[in-house]
Amino acid sequence: MISYARQPQEEQPEAPPPPVDEHIAPSPRVSVQAFCETVETAAAVQSAGEDRRLGKAHLKIQMGGMAAAIEAYRSAPTPNVIVLESDGRNDLLGGLDQLATVCDAGTRVVVIGRINDVMLYRELVRRGVSDYVLAPVGAIDVVRSICNLFSAPEAKAVGRIMAVVGAKGGVGASTISHNVAWAIARDLAMDAVVADLDLAFGTAGLDYNQDPPQGIADAVFSPDRVDTAFIDRLLSKCTDHLSLLAAPATLDRVYDFGSDAFDAVFDTLRSTMPCIVLDVPHQWSGWTKRALIGADDILIVAAPDLANLRNTKNLFDLLKASRPNDRPPLYCLNQVGVPKRPEIAATEFAKAIESQPIASIPFEPQIFGSAANNGQMIAEISANHKSIEMFLQIAQRLTGRSETKKQKSSLFSPLIEKLRGK
Repeated sequence: MISYARQPQEEQPEAPPPPVDEHIAPSPRVSVQAFCETVETAAAVQSAGEDRRLGKAHLKIQMGGMAAAIEAYRSAPTPNVIVLESDGRNDLLGGLDQLATVCDAGTRVVVIGRINDVMLYRELVRRGVSDYVLAPVGAIDVVRSICNLFSAPEAKAVGRIMAVVGAKGGVGASTISHNVAWAIARDLAMDAVVADLDLAFGTAGLDYNQDPPQGIADAVFSPDRVDTAFIDRLLSKCTDHLSLLAAPATLDRVYDFGSDAFDAVFDTLRSTMPCIVLDVPHQWSGWTKRALIGADDILIVAAPDLANLRNTKNLFDLLKASRPNDRPPLYCLNQVGVPKRPEIAATEFAKAIESQPIASIPFEPQIFGSAANNGQMIAEISANHKSIEMFLQIAQRLTGRSETKKQKSSLFSPLIEKLRGK
């Protein structure tokens, strides 16, 4: 019997382009076989299979539609998901009845069709079809349909990974990522974790004034032990909503990793935390590239000079090509206005990148240096500093939250704000 996973909508208006903040959770390791009737649909499914969110799925595409699927499974077990393209109503319903006789229990079926009819949807639901997608389809439609099969509405939401990386060493990417994570936790009231991926020289422990005995290295070097309970023991609590997965920042061992070294850590964090901020070191290796491409959103931090412009452009081009169904990376300018230093204007930066920076953070060594040396965030040093609003704006863009969670005002609010600033 074909299992029922998600009921199609009663009406299927023409689908608009996906919103820029749409969050589609990645699929687990599943097998998917598609039986297409048109080369256009086959191309869309093929493109979907190259999307990062289906990176763990094993996808196979065949032509022949319903008839080919029925014939294939007469003598072979069915996969986790079958994607069927069909043009006709009667052939579709009759074919599904035949498919049900050879379909293994638990297999989910997605139908791609061209008939927009409520009665047809009801018949498909009655036969246990998991989803119905109206043709013509794009790659993102296929990605969304398959991934949503494994994201039940009642299930806990899968966490959103945000990767922050510097276009060049020393541009303050770690400082930005730590303050943005602070804004996510404090101002947006979302549970978040900072994962410091610079195991040799990471500064997250210093910036948050934490010195945990264990951290991310314990997870990376013991992948077989990684589960929710193990990760929870490694987390260091910074605030009620913010946790830290700290780097050891020692040189007693060499941190040479394979490209999939952090996969188990990221997968476990996704299942436990709504927001995961990756502090990615400025280096180019298999695992840093994989972490960036696999993230839901990316922030590049750059200083306004020529080397940063070149590197930002290279990162933009690679990430846009590797993530065709995601929104482009975001970038911000940092350390703007260093005295006597020639700089590239933000307008010229934007012209070369073909994208506007989401923030231009001024060079203020006094307050940023004090925060770093004291193990504090900028908001703890100066509650009304102008950069705090920029960190909040970046946090909103990365999380898809357009509004902050405001506390109720009271007679004591001005006094509390003054005390918070001290």
